[in-house]
Amino acid sequence: MIKARNICKSFGTLEVIKGVDLDIYSGEIACIVGASGAGKSTLLQILGTIEKADKGSVSIAGQDTSKLNNKMLSAFRNKKIGFIFQFHHLLSEFTALENVCIPAFISGISKQEATKKAAYLLDYLGLSDRNDHKPAALSGGEQQRVAVARALINNPAVVLADEPSGNLDSQSAADLHRLFFNLRDEMKQTFVIVTHNNQLADMADRKLTIVDGLIQ
Repeated sequence: MIKARNICKSFGTLEVIKGVDLDIYSGEIACIVGASGAGKSTLLQILGTIEKADKGSVSIAGQDTSKLNNKMLSAFRNKKIGFIFQFHHLLSEFTALENVCIPAFISGISKQEATKKAAYLLDYLGLSDRNDHKPAALSGGEQQRVAVARALINNPAVVLADEPSGNLDSQSAADLHRLFFNLRDEMKQTFVIVTHNNQLADMADRKLTIVDGLIQ
């Protein structure tokens, strides 16, 4: 599903990623772990085409992303990649349902179809009674599940998550972790997750440790 070859990235004179080769398989849950500053989030952003590598290539679902111009890359990212971050980044003025619909609207899906899919996902995630609530009226765990639904609305090939449970209490974190595995089993999603949570990392199909910009 993801093929990364010789990924290198520096910020000024600081080498953050130093020639990473990585294969992520379809339907796999892979966790990337390592100390703060080791390059985990930078690598995830390069895999997600948010950040450009100085050298190397990333292919997702058979598409070499380096062959895409900025407009094509934005469209590819919208349709093929779902993102979940430590902070949910929900838009405060919109309801849960409206927040989930936004990526679908961007991709050109009709309001009727997007609303139907968003309602289905929120129901699947146990939030059917929260559709019309704005983020301020939701708990931290609920807000993050809305963010998960938003990541899934366009049926992405890959879901990339950066410390997704880092801002949650232990019970909400455990619930979110179980949700990832249920989604993989039922919707066949592929997950790459950056985490400091050892429990989640140990549950994954593969745990990849990054040290000084290299996968060990």
